Amino acid sequence: MRIPSTGLTKAEVAHAVESARKDDWPWREGKLFAYTFEAGADIEEVGKHAFMAYLTENGLDPTTFPSLRAFENDLVDMSRRHLGGDEAVVGNFTSGGTESIMLAVKTARDYARAHRPGLQRPKMLVPVTAHAAFHKAAHYLGVELVLTAVDPNTFLADVNDMRAKLDDDVVLVVASACSYAHGVVDPVPEIAALAQERGVLCHVDGCMGAFLLPFFRRLGADVPDFDFRVPGVTSMSMDLHKYGLCPKGASVVLYRDESIRKFQLFACSEWTGYTMINTTIQSSKSGGPLAAAWAVLQFVGDDGYMRIAKDLYDAHKALVAGINAIPGLRVMGTPQMSLVGFTSDELSVFSLCDALKAKGFAVQAQLASGPSKENIHMTINPGNTRWVGPFLEALRECVAHVRAAGGGVKPPRDLASQLAAMIASDASGEGLGRLMDGLGVGGGTAPRDMADVNALLNELPLDVRGQLLVAFVGRMFTPVPG
Repeated sequence: MRIPSTGLTKAEVAHAVESARKDDWPWREGKLFAYTFEAGADIEEVGKHAFMAYLTENGLDPTTFPSLRAFENDLVDMSRRHLGGDEAVVGNFTSGGTESIMLAVKTARDYARAHRPGLQRPKMLVPVTAHAAFHKAAHYLGVELVLTAVDPNTFLADVNDMRAKLDDDVVLVVASACSYAHGVVDPVPEIAALAQERGVLCHVDGCMGAFLLPFFRRLGADVPDFDFRVPGVTSMSMDLHKYGLCPKGASVVLYRDESIRKFQLFACSEWTGYTMINTTIQSSKSGGPLAAAWAVLQFVGDDGYMRIAKDLYDAHKALVAGINAIPGLRVMGTPQMSLVGFTSDELSVFSLCDALKAKGFAVQAQLASGPSKENIHMTINPGNTRWVGPFLEALRECVAHVRAAGGGVKPPRDLASQLAAMIASDASGEGLGRLMDGLGVGGGTAPRDMADVNALLNELPLDVRGQLLVAFVGRMFTPVPG
């Protein structure tokens, strides 16, 4: 595609934009258990109005648009109160959980460098269940990632393993509230106490759960302590564009006090341009997400979030009980949030994913990693709650269908080993290209059914899996010539 020689009319552009949606998942139906958080028409309208009102305002300079600075300070104040923080807690608005996490890691690295001048190779202790954004942060920031064990049944972080691996080079210890894959809250008080004992910062990743968990606790759920009420917790991340129902991207990263947060900020005087001071990774950024987040929290209010949380809490309990009641399926761990991972020792979960998709329900396939075998993940959002009953009925039918078909796809292990050897010796990438063509990936497309692809990936060594995923996504994001 080229830039058109003559611009289209507004009507033509609007039609083209709407036409582009034809293959997108119809998420407003409420059958997509991932990626989107349906807020309802009124909340969405409030968010969109504020977003568009500040679409072109630039958040780069806090003195040019003081309204944006006021919105951000309000959001940080609401967030720190929500998470048990006092007036010393400070933070910033970010574009999402990954940016919040990367900033927390960068802050811990630089804090340690300032307080430990001889530090050569900073490390962070990260449970294998923690979000992949910590791996990304380690890769980008030159921090060594030290993975720590979790209990193979509960999927909670193993504090003893953390203690054994906490050496003098560790600058950050991580806990999740809750973990994405299984919806469980790590033993934050024990982890934070360990970090405090050794003089190390402790970050609680609450991107998924920190907003909703306080409401679940008020509804009677058994939610362990995880926030700034816990001594030793020095930073937290919390997404507002998930269970806060704000338009993407909206997250906050919070710190116990300014003596820590100051290592997040970036200033540059060594150039000839304007004064450069950034609170986050981005410089220029639309004020839309910030204004929208402020507006949505003001509109929904505590009472509105409690009503939404009650629906989610009830749906979560019904879903967990319903899945566990189906022979051959089991929920992994004991989810404390409206995130559920379930698996089977008898059937291919990848075939189940495709079968559910054929019935109009979209779920996430999660590959095996460490103590967590391959499974199906579901994030329950407000739009899903009315579909829990029909979903469970469809799931029962899909289980029967896959069982009758022999249990689903089972890639031969020798094929996986042959593929691993081929990738290792494929310096030119031609072999990978042929493989992608065989899997139906190329020219900006992806196969409709993913069971074969996921089953094959699941059998590969983790490093080879990563190479294949890079090739897979690279093929999907290759424009078609013409």
